Amino acid sequence: MRPLSDFRQEECGAAMVEATIAMTLLLTLTLGFVDFGYAFYQWNAASKAVQVGARAASISNPVSDALASAAVTTNVALVGTAMASGSFPTYSCTGAGGCTGFNQANFDAIYNRMVVFFPRLQPANVRITYSATGLGYWGRPGGPVPTVTVSLEGLTFQFFFLSGLLGFNDITMPSMLSTVTGEDMKSTYP
Repeated sequence: MRPLSDFRQEECGAAMVEATIAMTLLLTLTLGFVDFGYAFYQWNAASKAVQVGARAASISNPVSDALASAAVTTNVALVGTAMASGSFPTYSCTGAGGCTGFNQANFDAIYNRMVVFFPRLQPANVRITYSATGLGYWGRPGGPVPTVTVSLEGLTFQFFFLSGLLGFNDITMPSMLSTVTGEDMKSTYP
């Protein structure tokens, strides 16, 4: 049997051990950069989906059918006067409904434009809100001019390498939103 001091002085295979340690660290670092680069891609794709969704919602039929009658009044003195901020209720709809007069076909038309930019997007992650912010006038033939907000909720960054190598869990993305002024609000686009 060899003494312990001889074992400590032995250098055979030291280069392989050093290379193994260095390669493990280098591989983890490189794959970490790839994963975080992919996380930035997911962030940008989700941001673009929100932007496109807001634009689509501002020129498409509203997700809430009740919005069309929000500028109607029986008070003749109000006709033609500016609508005040908060003059009609806020309609906030998700892919599961949850708002007065929810129209699934109108929601799907907006959602289908968004999912092109972020394929992992689910209808439950999308919220479209119509609110009165003092634009338009009572009795307007095209209905009110709402402020349209599209937001994404409950999405996570997905890691591929780091979750397998280091046990990273998916990280929740912060809520993203885009707000625009409603325009024509009547879509003839399929």
